[in-house]
Amino acid sequence: MAPSVHPSSSPLFTSKADEKYANVKWDELGFALVPTDYMYVAKCKQGERFSKGEIVPYGDISISPCAGILNYGQGLFEGLKAYRTEDGRITLFRPDQNAIRMQTGADRLCMTPPSPELFVEAVKQTVLANNKWVMVSLIPSRFLPFWFYVPPPGKGALYIRPLLIGTGAVLGIASAPEYTFLIYTSPVGNYHKASSGLNLKVDHNHRRAHFGGTGGVKSCTNYSPVVKSLIEAKSSGFSDVLFLDAATGKNIEEVSTCNIFILKGNIVSTPPTSGTILPGITRKSISELARDIGYQVQERDVSVDELLEAEEVFCTGTAMVVKAVETVTFHDKKIKYKTGEKALSTKLHLILTNIQMGVVEDKKGWIVEIDHFIGTDSFPDEIEGKSI
Repeated sequence: MAPSVHPSSSPLFTSKADEKYANVKWDELGFALVPTDYMYVAKCKQGERFSKGEIVPYGDISISPCAGILNYGQGLFEGLKAYRTEDGRITLFRPDQNAIRMQTGADRLCMTPPSPELFVEAVKQTVLANNKWVMVSLIPSRFLPFWFYVPPPGKGALYIRPLLIGTGAVLGIASAPEYTFLIYTSPVGNYHKASSGLNLKVDHNHRRAHFGGTGGVKSCTNYSPVVKSLIEAKSSGFSDVLFLDAATGKNIEEVSTCNIFILKGNIVSTPPTSGTILPGITRKSISELARDIGYQVQERDVSVDELLEAEEVFCTGTAMVVKAVETVTFHDKKIKYKTGEKALSTKLHLILTNIQMGVVEDKKGWIVEIDHFIGTDSFPDEIEGKSI
């Protein structure tokens, strides 16, 4: 059944016809869904390979009540962003790493993943489709610049959410007989809207992941169990929750949706990705950039005691990029850390976002530019301007 379309009625949209960029109040936008026009969908039967999918109107999807994702949580998701550079180009940040991580997760959950090439191509097509495809009624959209959902420089990003889910019906616990690879997008602002640093609460009661489980892959099932802790923490005025390791309860692991670093002296330390911690792409990039500017970066077990004695603490992730931690509360002890313009987190945030936004030359090969003409043969007719 074809997806139905649900146009957005969000108050974050404006209707000014003369705006060059998206009719979105970017300065007011947080990290919440603002539906765009189109999504990408591809299907694959177990034992086969994904072939090229198609761009369809954004909307609900129809799957069996017995689908693997609904009954057994057989699903993965990724998150990445599209950026507008100062010179008007549209870029992606290391999408190949998301593709590789999805393959790793698919292997763990016995799923059939898209190839890295198909993944990146599908992401490009989805970003290209979700742009204001008619600015002047006489000009086909493929000759127009990207003027809609990808935001103006420095005003946010187009968040991209690829999903790999078991949509085939399966009653007994087993791999689903069919998989769907789907990508949708949403313009987003800051994940944490407060300009100050994060105030974290260490959760000493609940554990996010166990060794040998799925903590090291981006399984859909990893996230709903943290919601209870997160709600309780936010109700007490905290920004987020920091989880401890399940084996000892003495070492820090992850915040609910991001990786964590501590700084003491010239040494930056972050917990290792040894099976219980997601190997974040921003984490990997920040580690490399910190080394580039002279810091020693260690991936090792980090105890709560070391956290409480650190000079600086910060978190990394696709949604938040790099965010300083202002305080950490562990039981009745509250520790305050260095933040502000002179903090390492501020410096690393600037270095990384300058690369992402095209302000400085990308010498690492991290940036992938989206060609205006990529994949147009798979778009609905109206996207190619044939219906104007």
